[in-house]
Amino acid sequence: MESVRGLVRRFPVLTFFTLAFGLSWIAWTPYVLGNTGLGWEPEFQLPTGLAGQLVGMLPGAYLGPLSAAFIVTALTEGRAGLRQWAKRLLRWRVGWFWYVTILIAVPATILLVTLTLPGAVDGLAAPSLQVLALFLPLLVLQFVTTAAAEEPGWRDFALPRLQDRFGPVIGTTILGVLWGCWHLPLFCTEWGGWPDVSWIEPVLFVASCVPLSLVMTWLFNRTGQSLPIVMVFHAAINTTYSILWPTVFTKLNEFRDTLAVNLIAALAASVVLIIVTRGRLGLRAEREPADAEPPTRPLDNAFVA
Repeated sequence: MESVRGLVRRFPVLTFFTLAFGLSWIAWTPYVLGNTGLGWEPEFQLPTGLAGQLVGMLPGAYLGPLSAAFIVTALTEGRAGLRQWAKRLLRWRVGWFWYVTILIAVPATILLVTLTLPGAVDGLAAPSLQVLALFLPLLVLQFVTTAAAEEPGWRDFALPRLQDRFGPVIGTTILGVLWGCWHLPLFCTEWGGWPDVSWIEPVLFVASCVPLSLVMTWLFNRTGQSLPIVMVFHAAINTTYSILWPTVFTKLNEFRDTLAVNLIAALAASVVLIIVTRGRLGLRAEREPADAEPPTRPLDNAFVA
């Protein structure tokens, strides 16, 4: 046991990614191999649609990055590390400006960027009042499922360590690639459009995860390492694509075109942020004490431990 603990302490981030990938991919085996995916194992019969994602995908999402972050933090830093990890998870007090801006800017940016795609105006429709009324409830659902399952691992555990070791841009790029690749088995399921999927979709997805991660790093750093603001951002993106986007752009390919929009929008935003912040992405030159209270308004300004 001590030898395992020593190995984890020596390579905490590598251990985290190994556990995150391994635990999730093992848990996703029925979803990938059963009737909702490749169909190689007929005994794996899962419900389809949203129910299938909740039953087949969500347990692996929670079991992977969230559990990996908890295990590695507990083994390497003990209770003090777990308290600090949890403190970022509970940093809600970052100012109402951030929440309102995200809830408005994310859907607006996605819809405006989509208009640049060929054929986007064909079949263009206004969202119904029912869709608009469902936006916030679905966002809450996305927050407590997808965002809560992933971000305590990717952004709360891995990001601070990677940007400390490699810097904000390179560290985030490493995280973005790995975050995207973590999803790859899901492209062999109905979530990823199987069987009507080619190599283009996973490539677009992984590519978009890099600039999207750069934007999330800026949010994380600028809000005093607030995880809830990143989780709201993540949930707002998923909610926009899930319920709002398909009702507005009725003639576009719901999966491939959303991946293209995600890549274009995130790439443009990340380039602007890198230029404006000179590559710091909101990371302060001098760190505040670990127990310092997060700011209530925007700030001005690795694989081994």
